Amino acid sequence: MFYVSFSDGHGNRISIESPSIPINHRDYFYLLTVIFSSEVSLPKQPPRDPLLQLVSLQKASGCWVLDPDLAAALGKTSEEVEKPKPASVNQDMWATILALIWLHGFKMDAQEEWELLAMKAVSWLRAQKASCVKECVEAGNALLGCNVQEDSLGI
Repeated sequence: MFYVSFSDGHGNRISIESPSIPINHRDYFYLLTVIFSSEVSLPKQPPRDPLLQLVSLQKASGCWVLDPDLAAALGKTSEEVEKPKPASVNQDMWATILALIWLHGFKMDAQEEWELLAMKAVSWLRAQKASCVKECVEAGNALLGCNVQEDSLGI
């Protein structure tokens, strides 16, 4: 009798059983090589909610960091997010303003879920004494396809 059972490393059990095939060690290892070298079809993870992605990226200080994960949460590439950043603005400030615009522009229906973290972001931005918020909001609106007013952000 021939029976092999193992985990593929992704939580799936793979079992092979055949009562009529005699197998030696060399054939057994060849069979394992064939199995592991072929692509195993794994169930796809459901896409993460962009709001949850964005919320999980906020730093304890209240800011967001300009990185590929933030770009993905905003539905953009890193290049798309970095290119329109005003030259005089640091990356964390730009990332935080983009996150606030996205929340106000796309997730107003869930405002109760994110309003406290937005207040923390606004406090962080105010502490930075940003002088070019208007320019950032205009550029961020253009990038994200929104029309969020600076005063509605609370900055």
